[in-house]
Amino acid sequence: MNADSTDVVVIGSGFGGAIPAYRLAAGGARVTVLERGPWLTGADFDHDFAFGSAATRAFEFTLGDGMNVLGGNCVGGGSVVYFAATPRAPRHTFERQGSIGRRMWPRSIDRTALDPFYDMVSESLPVTPQGWDDVTYSGGLFAAACAHAGRTANPVPAAIDGEQCTNCNWMMSGCRFDAKRSLLLNYLPAAVAHGAQIRPLHEVQRITRTDDGYRVHYNTVDEVDYRVVTGGGTIDCRLVVVAAGAVATPVILQRSEEDLGELPHAVGRYFSGNGERLNTAVVDEGRARDLLGLSRPDGRAYEAYQIGKGPVCASWDRLDGALPEFSRHSLEQLYFPPGFGTILAQVADADGPSWFGVDKKEMLRRWQSWLTIFIMSEDDNEGVFGPPPETGHADRVSQQMLSRGALRYRPTENTRAGWARADADVRDILERDGLSTVMPWTDDVIGAYTVHPLASCRIGDDPDTSALDDRHELRGHPGIFVTDGSAVPGALTVNPALTIAALAERAVPGIVEAARARGVPVRYVADPPEHRRSSSGFRLPAHA
Repeated sequence: MNADSTDVVVIGSGFGGAIPAYRLAAGGARVTVLERGPWLTGADFDHDFAFGSAATRAFEFTLGDGMNVLGGNCVGGGSVVYFAATPRAPRHTFERQGSIGRRMWPRSIDRTALDPFYDMVSESLPVTPQGWDDVTYSGGLFAAACAHAGRTANPVPAAIDGEQCTNCNWMMSGCRFDAKRSLLLNYLPAAVAHGAQIRPLHEVQRITRTDDGYRVHYNTVDEVDYRVVTGGGTIDCRLVVVAAGAVATPVILQRSEEDLGELPHAVGRYFSGNGERLNTAVVDEGRARDLLGLSRPDGRAYEAYQIGKGPVCASWDRLDGALPEFSRHSLEQLYFPPGFGTILAQVADADGPSWFGVDKKEMLRRWQSWLTIFIMSEDDNEGVFGPPPETGHADRVSQQMLSRGALRYRPTENTRAGWARADADVRDILERDGLSTVMPWTDDVIGAYTVHPLASCRIGDDPDTSALDDRHELRGHPGIFVTDGSAVPGALTVNPALTIAALAERAVPGIVEAARARGVPVRYVADPPEHRRSSSGFRLPAHA
């Protein structure tokens, strides 16, 4: 067992961890970041799905009871494996009441209050407004289909360097060209430049108290088989920032309750999958040509599902604050790589099972004519975490990527009705005049799924329904802050990365104030991190 000490321990290196790590280190604090996954950079992001590739090393697919979560497991967290879509949450999101019958968000936070922090993150990554010239074939097809149906569509703002992007569409497994502006290019190298330590393959188990702060207990894991524990240790600190993600953060806190004392009731409750759902349309190439007037230089109408850079086009027609809750959603064109997509996509009007068989084989043969639509709607925060596993955030099923967690999710009628409305919206746009056939992905095989887990340790004004106050401090446990997606109160109806990052930026002044009160000589630094164009050379030894 190794014993160490620092001023601040940050658990996790995604948006919620990297931002406080940089701000605190730049302000003079000693910062140590513990990350359970490996440290990968551009050259490691190979275009392969084989075992040991970036696709299995950097992802974590956690199977729950009724809900499954795909997230990041590497230095940089979700920013390494996200599609870089960075819209801001609509204004009505902050007024949602959800299942509790009163405002979910703290009174101090609305879109106007958060806009300055959205601006900070947009400058720091940076975020690039995309135009129609940036929209790829699949995005253009969706936009044309929306126009044909009398709807609107918009290019999606993205943290992508267009000059470096090759439209290879492998960005979900990390970007080997460093065109995706992940945290490996901004906040994290800036934190290291100011003295922060980043320790990969360090999986935090629990937090205990000391006379003047906290002790963080961790295991180190093997770089090939994450089930193998290679060692362990502790770090004493004055203050802890928990940013392990909405699936791991509540588990770490639950396991710590025996030592820390009673936790707020909301820890591990009110989990939201961001109301997410996927539909796959199989496009009739002839109808795409005749109805939409589409053609490519080779004369084909589409057949370009795999070309692009993830979501580049969205329809936000139903993001109307005048509509009642659970009827608002966004529809976003998306490329989902082979694997889960080919397994879970269903066949419309199948003669037999809809997710396997002869009809599914024919559907797979036409995979280049697919168009996947990503729904982000308003769910009912139904998820609840059971007792934590003995170690880690979940029981690992395989060497990498796959684990089984304690999350239980039973969608309510509100959530199901929202999904049904969004599914109908997709069909109205894409099945009109025979353009395509559409079916939602099955949730009969493994349950619902999300790539944007939220709200398992959320901020709010009501102590009965929120684990954190509006400063992101854990109620009843001064000096423990939570700044990742688990702090977001509920579904956002858009991609949440920019909102998670903006909330983390907003939380930093309060964290600095708390650190100073505990004797840490630190000041608040608002300067944006220096942006790098390459992640090569950034990786340092674990204890550098």
